[in-house]
Amino acid sequence: MHVRGASASLSSSVAVTLSLFSSLFARLLRLNQAPLAHANFTNMTTSSLLEEATFISKQFDVSKDQLIAISNEFIRLTDLGLKSDGMPMAMIPSFVTGVPNGTEKGTFLAVDLGGTNFRVCSIHLNGDGTFDLLQTKSVIPRSLMVGTSKELFSFLAKRVDEFIKTHLDEKFNEEGGHSDNEHIYKLGFTFSFPVNQTAINSGTLLRWTKGFDVADAVGKDVCRLLQDELDLLNLPVHVAALVNDTVGTLMSRSYSSPGEAATLVGVILGTGTNGAYAESLAAVDKLDQSVAALANKSIMVINTEWGSFDNDMKVLPTTSWDDAVDLDTPNPGYQMFEKRVSGMFLGEILRRILLELNEKGHLFSKASTPLTTAWSLDTSILSRVEADTTPDLVAVKSIVETDLGLPTTLVERQAIKVIVEGVGKRSALLAGAVVGGILVHTKACQSNPVVDIGVDGSVFEFYPGYEDLMREALKDVIGENEKKVRIVSQYLSVASSASLPADYQSRIVGRDLLKQILRNSCIGTYVELWDGLHMGFTDFLF
Repeated sequence: MHVRGASASLSSSVAVTLSLFSSLFARLLRLNQAPLAHANFTNMTTSSLLEEATFISKQFDVSKDQLIAISNEFIRLTDLGLKSDGMPMAMIPSFVTGVPNGTEKGTFLAVDLGGTNFRVCSIHLNGDGTFDLLQTKSVIPRSLMVGTSKELFSFLAKRVDEFIKTHLDEKFNEEGGHSDNEHIYKLGFTFSFPVNQTAINSGTLLRWTKGFDVADAVGKDVCRLLQDELDLLNLPVHVAALVNDTVGTLMSRSYSSPGEAATLVGVILGTGTNGAYAESLAAVDKLDQSVAALANKSIMVINTEWGSFDNDMKVLPTTSWDDAVDLDTPNPGYQMFEKRVSGMFLGEILRRILLELNEKGHLFSKASTPLTTAWSLDTSILSRVEADTTPDLVAVKSIVETDLGLPTTLVERQAIKVIVEGVGKRSALLAGAVVGGILVHTKACQSNPVVDIGVDGSVFEFYPGYEDLMREALKDVIGENEKKVRIVSQYLSVASSASLPADYQSRIVGRDLLKQILRNSCIGTYVELWDGLHMGFTDFLF
């Protein structure tokens, strides 16, 4: 994809050693709690299907008191994570301490591994408020998500090789070429999984999320794994920075609306979920603030890693379907917030509910392979069901026939929609509660007339009414200050559409589209790459 838009300033510095340890102890305690209310379904012999669906949906309700409790616990864990390493929420300093200003020049390369897709991007910043962006996307085969580190990182390196040969070789040959052993391309690696970052271009993997389980990569330096595979292909590429997609989302939003408002939070609501926010540097007690890199700095962008919020399950709501999904993941007892909010899990929660009703003889005249196969339902089914407002739910009829291979009655379709509404609403309310927690913690609404929240991800972008539901939670947590919050999508829907070929190129012009283009951490990667290496742009020009 080739795009023209506006440019970025780049800001990030040295990384510190961070570690995050979790335990299954709380998980075991939770499993010993009293059975959930829905276990009484077998005694509800006179209930109608719609009544039963409503009963199920209510299991996903989150009250105002619960949302406030969630927000308060989030604030408590935030404070702990800022004080020291090894806390339940990692609160990882990104060393991003500034925002774009639009005067920079240079050409950069970035890759993004954040979920089921792998993206390779190049960008040329023109220094006059414009840029040229080229991007390709490849689907990560499921086998590589649970294979070996060699297989996964070899696949990634080959996609970089293809990108360079297809899009960049001719340009650089025209400029005189370079020796095979010279590192021409400075690459920013957006790696959206928890790492213990020890330098700007070094970080050991703490654990996988989002369905990945490449066991032999845990504890290894992911930049080194990628660099080794790039070197085996004799590619003139140097992995110069390790960055996070959530930080990139925040920086992208800051870039796309400079001076308009304080961009406080970047949020991911897609395959996974995470948040990054601008914290007062003085509040990050675990940092050695005497180091030169932090001199004269006032803020630090923090990657919260909130997917692991409340793994102890002190305040998060749960159902037996949540428990069943959790036990069927590679990391039971971890990422408990993410497993209730993100797109990786919502479809599976719905499938398990529908299967249970089917097994009781309450839903569908028969079963089907998709219904009985774990992880077979894409979360997009919830968005599509929610969007159907026709009296006969004709879209739901088509969706169930296509995705599940099953005929439905109108009552069955109505029941499915009621259940979907409960699962989807809970996701949005929980997301709103933790964003509200950040706003309370930072007192942002007290010091800013408008606070920007940049959001990236298909769940936020495509689930009907998701922002409105998030705002319901924000109102419960921060009251009238919710009116000061501006939530803006950073999602480029055309680039992420499954109908597009892997290498889609077009020209897009206009500020509104620019705000969407600056997602997928491409711009955010360059922002962090620049300041993290403490170099002038001449060091990055090819």
